[in-house]
Amino acid sequence: MAKKAMVERDLKRRRMAKKFESKRNRLKAIIKDQEQPGEERFMAALKLAEIPRNSSKTRIRNRCLVTGRPRGFYRKLKMSRIALRDLGSSGKIPGLVKSSW
Repeated sequence: MAKKAMVERDLKRRRMAKKFESKRNRLKAIIKDQEQPGEERFMAALKLAEIPRNSSKTRIRNRCLVTGRPRGFYRKLKMSRIALRDLGSSGKIPGLVKSSW
């Protein structure tokens, strides 16, 4: 089990990323636009720097919904390999059959 603080921190980052997404995209578009005057682009860069760093999408870490484990993560199922194996062995995931030969 991951520390509860790490899971909560990741949830906070997800909320912040969603909240600031439109503002961040707008400012980045102004910065990348070469048609804009240099002063406007510079002011947009300063405003972008004022936005909290944790609102960036790159700060979000994929974590297992069951255990909070950050590694061995399957995006399609949103869980780690260990949780997938445990739930699959107990028959709680429909369509998943443990292979044996």
